Amino acid sequence: MESWPQKLPGLIRHAVRFILPADCAACGVPLTTDPVPLFCTNCWDTVAPLRLARCSQCDRPLPSPVALTYSPTHRCHHCTVRPPAYVKAWTLYPYLPPLQDAICLFKYRGKVSLAKPLGRLMIAAIPASLDADLVIPVPLHPTRLREREFNQSLLLADQVATHLHLPLSFTNLVRIVPSEPQSTLSRKERMKNLRRAFAVRRPESIAQKRILLIDDVFTTGTTTNECAKVLRKAGADAVFVLTLARTIESSVVPDRILAQRATGLLGVLKG
Repeated sequence: MESWPQKLPGLIRHAVRFILPADCAACGVPLTTDPVPLFCTNCWDTVAPLRLARCSQCDRPLPSPVALTYSPTHRCHHCTVRPPAYVKAWTLYPYLPPLQDAICLFKYRGKVSLAKPLGRLMIAAIPASLDADLVIPVPLHPTRLREREFNQSLLLADQVATHLHLPLSFTNLVRIVPSEPQSTLSRKERMKNLRRAFAVRRPESIAQKRILLIDDVFTTGTTTNECAKVLRKAGADAVFVLTLARTIESSVVPDRILAQRATGLLGVLKG
């Protein structure tokens, strides 16, 4: 039987693996001196901006550039029939592994060490045409904020505001109604879930301002659109949306990527 001193190296090794995960969260290879926490350089370098044909307003990826050929405004059907309250949305990266894995770890597992590398990705893809006066993150309800202990959108917005040399406001737009997690709901359920969920505390501070609204993931756009409605009603001149990632419809994603997304996300949530 091993004595306590003989067991010590193994105990230390297991403690180090617990505190500093030794394997890449996406591919499982051992990590060495990789600059991004929890991910190897090879995986992180595969994260690339969206290159698909997209709607000129909501930035929704389309199966083919032909879909916009006969649209004089280059807007998708959703934006033509029911225009959103924001002027323009930029959704920078596809919500696919390994970025999807990183966002899940950041948002749901409290891995705030990923905030800076995710913020750097966001900054690297900011469009040159963006013109705003004030940066505002999508808020969390106080109950959700206490549970999570941080607002992931605020951590991203802080970096964007610093890069753009713009003021950051994170206490004016507030979430006044707790709601079910949006990720489990349909588009119709999301709209009902967020009705009258947001409010502006000090309308005078955003009057005639061009607002840049920051969120982590754009799915149906319901959350950002509801925020934009409230901001416009409170007197904002215009609202623009910037999100780190966007969910992609299966019709524009190869099968191999869909399989990778399902496998990777399952591993992250189980880990």
